[in-house]
Formats: sequence, structure tokens, C-alpha cells
Amino acid sequence: MLNQVVIVGRLVKDPELRETESGKKVTHITLAVPRSYKNIDGEYDTDFVDCTLWIGVAENTAEYCHKGDLLGVKGRLQTSKYEKDGETRYKTEVIAEKVTFLTTKRADS
Repeated sequence: MLNQVVIVGRLVKDPELRETESGKKVTHITLAVPRSYKNIDGEYDTDFVDCTLWIGVAENTAEYCHKGDLLGVKGRLQTSKYEKDGETRYKTEVIAEKVTFLTTKRADS
């Protein structure tokens, strides 16, 4: 079996590093990933993909990345189930194994 995903997109907001009760560092990010084809209205739709980053990957991303930066994420899909208002809901997200910073900084910044 194989559960692997690679996505490239832009950060929707600045990453915020948190620490779990057990002391592990974690950050949750959302990447805006435009589709490669136009919809019926002639526009490109965008998917918003939630990703969870742990420990060193989380620390580096929170330190060096900002809203709008282009990132490549390699990881696995994970679906969790929870109850809200008496309804069972599901959330699918990417658990990142590797993050590649693809934005180049301008010389004047």
C-alpha cells in the first residue's frame, strides 16, 4: 500500500508554532493550490489544503515562511473523525514529512 502526496501551493497565512502538552512542536498551515485547468466560467479554481507539520519541520517553517510564500510539501494523507453538534464529521489533511521552501527572496528585502 502507498499513501503519499506531493503538493505545491502558497501559504494562506503566517504559520504559528505551538507546543503540545507532551512538549512536541507543531504548526498547522493551509496551502492554496490552484488547479491546472479552467472551470466552465473560464477561471482557475483553487483548493485549500490543510497540512500538519511536526517538530523540526514545524520549527523551520514557522521561522522562515510567511503568508504568500510558495511551498512544496511531501507527506501522507490522514483522515480523522470527530463529533460536532451531534454530527459525525471527517477531516482529511496532509501530515508533512518534508517541506521545501520555493520562494526566492528579493535582494532589496
